[in-house]
Amino acid sequence: MPVRPALNEYRTWSLDSRRWQAYQPRAGDIVVGTYPKCGTTWMQRIVNLLIFQSAEPRPVSKLSPWYDMRIAATTDEINEVLSAQTHRRAVKTHLPFDGLPIFKDTRYIHVARDGRDACLSYHNHALGLRPETIDRFSKAGLDDPNIAKPFPAIPPDPAEFFHLWLTQSHLPGQTTGYLNLPFFDFHQTYWVERENPNVLLVHYADLKHDLSGEMRRVANFLQIEVDEETWPALVNAATFETMKAQGKDLMPNVMALFDKGADRFFNKAEIGRWRDIFHAEDIALYESNAAKQEPAFASWLAGGRHIAGDPRQAA
Repeated sequence: MPVRPALNEYRTWSLDSRRWQAYQPRAGDIVVGTYPKCGTTWMQRIVNLLIFQSAEPRPVSKLSPWYDMRIAATTDEINEVLSAQTHRRAVKTHLPFDGLPIFKDTRYIHVARDGRDACLSYHNHALGLRPETIDRFSKAGLDDPNIAKPFPAIPPDPAEFFHLWLTQSHLPGQTTGYLNLPFFDFHQTYWVERENPNVLLVHYADLKHDLSGEMRRVANFLQIEVDEETWPALVNAATFETMKAQGKDLMPNVMALFDKGADRFFNKAEIGRWRDIFHAEDIALYESNAAKQEPAFASWLAGGRHIAGDPRQAA
């Protein structure tokens, strides 16, 4: 039984929080929870490297499936895969923390990223979806009475997409996020849990700034000991360059979802590219929304731990 059931229900074209009702936890399970394009696969890879203590490329999505993904495997199929795993298990979610059932012996890792970088990355991601993938998302939306709409159009201009992301939503009860959930609200559900000993907040910028240090922080949180002779190989395997080179082995399933397959999925992993792409008025709107947030939260969300300090110690 969960120590706390899901508090809210979330449904989009890609995810359905009700699927977590079928989740069968095992002591030691790890849940990687992120807003889309905030470092999900990166953290999944890091967790798998720590679990297996090996730099060998392993299929990330098969080892740690996306439980709330509504157009992929059924929950029965995912449970069958997870039940067969004899090693420590990890799963992925794109749900806010309050959309998840919370279990006593499960560890939750949240990865955040500056919203402007995340939106730019998601635009490339969404623009690369194959027509058949969009058709499946559209069918899921039309079949869901809470949505009752096909998958929204993706404008080719990233600046236009950013404006829509800041100002529109096709989901009932939401006013921003366009294809997804509201960005600041999503991260806030994890931020308020920052003192929970079963929750770890990680930031994309910190992974870029000090990958080895952040991986050690994750290992400590998961109570996984790594031999020092093994550590350099694990860190190298978690770099963006290595992951992109091994993309077909790490993400074999993306070939069917995206044009250019893994090359589209592992795009640039850069910080601040939006500065030369988005319009000044939209950047100002984003910054005004950030200014409405709790200062410590906004500072961490913009720059990470090496800029704003450890979230657990934030007021």
